[in-house]
Amino acid sequence: QVQLLESGGGLVHPGGSLRLSCVASGSSFRSYTMGWYRQAPGLQRELVATITPGGSTNYADSVKGRFTVSRDKARKMVYLQMNSLKPQDTAVYYCNAVSYRTNRAYWGQGTQVTISA
Repeated sequence: QVQLLESGGGLVHPGGSLRLSCVASGSSFRSYTMGWYRQAPGLQRELVATITPGGSTNYADSVKGRFTVSRDKARKMVYLQMNSLKPQDTAVYYCNAVSYRTNRAYWGQGTQVTISA
């Protein structure tokens, strides 16, 4: 059974940094595209960043230059380094994994990120 578990959320001041981590279990994940999505209150869940098995990355325009997604295949981990955080980055951040073979998507339970003075 595929499971994703996020950690690293919290409350930071504007301009601060956070690093989110997601540990995956239940599969090798070597052929999965991994990524992060977020959902703010009253809004739809949106893509933040993804990373393919080959290491290609994709970012939402709103986070380009501030966020960096990375993965450690051996540890089945995916990370999101978030710098220069803004109040509008406040949301629940979800780890996501999509199987290249089946195209099935899996989700973590989310971690709250709050940016406030």
